[in-house]
Amino acid sequence: MEHAPTWLTYGFLYLTAAVLAVPIAKALGLGAIIGYLAAGIAIGPWGLGLVSNVQDILHFAEFGVVLMLFLVGLELQPSRLWALRRPIFGTGTAQVLGCAAVLFALGALAGLPWRVSLVGALGLALSSTAIALQSLTERNLLRTQSGQAGFSILLFQDVAAIPILAMLPVLGAAAGEGAGHTPGDVVLEALKIVGVIAAIILGGRLLLRPVLRWIAKSNTPEIFTAAALLLVVGIAYLMVLVGLSMALGAFLAGVLLADSEYRRELEADIEPFKGLLLGLFFIAVGMSIDFGVILRSPGLMAAILVGFLAAKAIAIYTLAKIVNIPYQERPVFTLLLAQGGEFAFVVFQAAAGASVFPAETASLLIGAVALSMLVSPLLLVVLDRVLLRRYAQLKTATPQAEEISEPQEAPIIIAGFGRYGQIVSRVLLAQGIPTTVLDHSVEMLEVARIFGYRVFYGDATRLDLLRIAGAEHARILVVAVDDAEQSLQIAKLAREHFPHLQVVARARDITHWNKLRDLGVTRVQRELFESSLQSAHTVLELMGLSPTEATTFTDRFRTHNIALADRMYPHHKDQAKYIAVAREGRNQLAEQMAKERQERDVLDAVGMAYPGYGGEEDAEGAGGADRTQDLDKNRP
Repeated sequence: MEHAPTWLTYGFLYLTAAVLAVPIAKALGLGAIIGYLAAGIAIGPWGLGLVSNVQDILHFAEFGVVLMLFLVGLELQPSRLWALRRPIFGTGTAQVLGCAAVLFALGALAGLPWRVSLVGALGLALSSTAIALQSLTERNLLRTQSGQAGFSILLFQDVAAIPILAMLPVLGAAAGEGAGHTPGDVVLEALKIVGVIAAIILGGRLLLRPVLRWIAKSNTPEIFTAAALLLVVGIAYLMVLVGLSMALGAFLAGVLLADSEYRRELEADIEPFKGLLLGLFFIAVGMSIDFGVILRSPGLMAAILVGFLAAKAIAIYTLAKIVNIPYQERPVFTLLLAQGGEFAFVVFQAAAGASVFPAETASLLIGAVALSMLVSPLLLVVLDRVLLRRYAQLKTATPQAEEISEPQEAPIIIAGFGRYGQIVSRVLLAQGIPTTVLDHSVEMLEVARIFGYRVFYGDATRLDLLRIAGAEHARILVVAVDDAEQSLQIAKLAREHFPHLQVVARARDITHWNKLRDLGVTRVQRELFESSLQSAHTVLELMGLSPTEATTFTDRFRTHNIALADRMYPHHKDQAKYIAVAREGRNQLAEQMAKERQERDVLDAVGMAYPGYGGEEDAEGAGGADRTQDLDKNRP
């Protein structure tokens, strides 16, 4: 019997493990990352032993992190990146050096050689870019103050990994067991690094957009997808050749294309690959956990794990207070940066290769880092369910975030300042009615401030933020956020804690409308309903109806549809009945419209205006019949 190819066997194993483990983990409320890690442990050398070449898979799967940084770069225009230069090099430097100093001191107190303490401290000071950014994105925290600070630190860590790796051969040579580098070699390496970064920046400015434009003109979607992947792979390859971080190069390329007209196309093409490869990376991390080292020295492993997590957490929480990160965001910020990172694997393996410390020490440190990447998402779940829930129940007497330092008293609170919320805000501003606007987007808040709105930067699903925004005294809460789940959370909070508030909500569709009605929200507008009716009105005019006739038809449809939605609502949990009522209402409308068209045709034929229309038709006289015939020719 012929054996299946290796790539097919492993592909089947990875996909099966992910498809089984991730939904189970999500159902248990543990998150997708835990599912991927558990899948890796299950099929790895210390689980069922179905996969053995873990390091090869880990190196391949690191490309998922590269794609993720490319997509992050696409969201950052060069001007925004320049604005982040201080947190990147200020906060980032403080985090790496602060954590490294604390860990180095602990190593020295434990009696370790200074080289082991130094390299161990620098490697453990780095954090997991993949887990941190994924968690920030899932929680919609990437644009918060803590998210921006965390991203800046992670980006600096990618840069800091370069000198750390460059230092290892020197430490090995100082120990008498490694090959040293001459000053000329160091200068040459530095010139190569500067040359590659300059080539990426200049190439991105001068070549990438014309090349992408030329490829797009071929009207071959799969070639554009291939070109997007080639761009990321090519830049990653260049960075590897000069010993730089692949993720850093991909991030720079993304920033250079952030203002490009092809940004959205690139995002859409690369997103599926990023998700799959990032999942594979987490699976590979799970497989790489060496439980043999853990079993041989369980006490030592536990001491290393708890020790470095606690030391980093203290240093990072202190840093969070110094840079004035809101107190509610500090626990997540601290935990996401306290864990070890992917670059630690590379640093410790390179350190063992350069004879800075023994391979057994490298295995212990790599095991501790891998375990921290496994434990941190679990701790994050506990944090969400225990500590952050307590924050949400705090009263306004609790110390407040800096950007919301004083309670507000505007009679209207608007949650969400997107396209929908802006229109509502502008109408109220025109009437001189003060409003308090809550939004989670930096760009939107800048626009709001320019136009003179009361603005808070935060998540309206937080109970304490709603209190500070004045929900206890306000009269109306407009729920204009785009995300349906967030909209329901806000409406639920308002109904439970501020029953006096009149809630005016935006519904994405009829399902969202029904769920809002379940919460007792009766003033709900479907966001596309009125604009769709306006488009239908225009189409009817183009088909030959007069503006008056088109208005009458659309008004009747509006009245009927609103009444039908009210009739359907009591049955929305009974699908069969719900559909039956919907079909009945649709048929009734069609029959009514057909009957009215017949009556109008008869009246037009005898030169009489149809009751309810008049106006233009009276003035046109017999011409109305001709127009009706034109309409009938176009009617299906």
